[in-house]
Amino acid sequence: MLKLFTTLLFIIFSFSVFAQTDSSKTASADTIRIGGLIIIKKNKSDDVNITMGRNKKERKRNTNISTNWWIMDAGFSNYTDNTNYSTANSYIVNRPGYPALDKNDFKVNAGKSLNVNIWFFMQRYNLVKHHVNLKYGLGLELNNYHFKSPISYKENGTIPYTAGTQTNASFIFRDSVSFSKNKLAADYLTVPFMLNFTTHPYSRRKGLSASVGVSAGYLYSQRNKQKSAERGKDTNKGDYDLERFKFSYIAELGLGPVRLYGSYSPKSMYTRGLEQKPYTVGIRFSNW
Repeated sequence: MLKLFTTLLFIIFSFSVFAQTDSSKTASADTIRIGGLIIIKKNKSDDVNITMGRNKKERKRNTNISTNWWIMDAGFSNYTDNTNYSTANSYIVNRPGYPALDKNDFKVNAGKSLNVNIWFFMQRYNLVKHHVNLKYGLGLELNNYHFKSPISYKENGTIPYTAGTQTNASFIFRDSVSFSKNKLAADYLTVPFMLNFTTHPYSRRKGLSASVGVSAGYLYSQRNKQKSAERGKDTNKGDYDLERFKFSYIAELGLGPVRLYGSYSPKSMYTRGLEQKPYTVGIRFSNW
């Protein structure tokens, strides 16, 4: 410590002597940088300021990796339905005396089919002068599909309308009660990768930003939650033949502090029977 203090005094003394040797020059502020040490001699005085480290803006400009914690998305879940219902009988059980289940029965209530994503973190890695970045993270995708029709999901047990026939497989059928709430919930642990472009990398309030990429998700929970006057609240958990892994194209668009997001999976979320490709849109609450 004594050695460091002596060295600093020597630097300051040398700088003062050097600055006073040429009195014909206009007085101006002089700065010496030695690593993280900044020494400033003010105008028209012998005052010397010593500053350790870089200022906040300079540190930010020189940080190649920045981290954003606990990002929240709020939006809507839906899917495109390209199912051939005439060949989906292995998964669908039709009720005698009623129309066969078709695309109309799988339409969702768009206003209630919510998507909430919770990202534990996202990082941005500088590729080209902080205007082009690699963006990646880890989080949970929570999707809810609210059905208009009284369809139910089951796994194992007696197949309705088939005189006691038992099965170990999953199936969907038209139920005999009317539901005030009837939704399929599918939750994923997801890793997104995006290429990010931004016009103002050091300001969250200015400029445009856009990100495009892909995500890979693992299905860790699926359930059919229902509410009716006859049965009350009921949650049916099981394996409803949803794909365990989900691959999606993803995008993000930012205008100043406002950010929109979207995703689309080119593959059906079911392993058999139904050809339904999920997508989401919404608002992202994020620092960048």
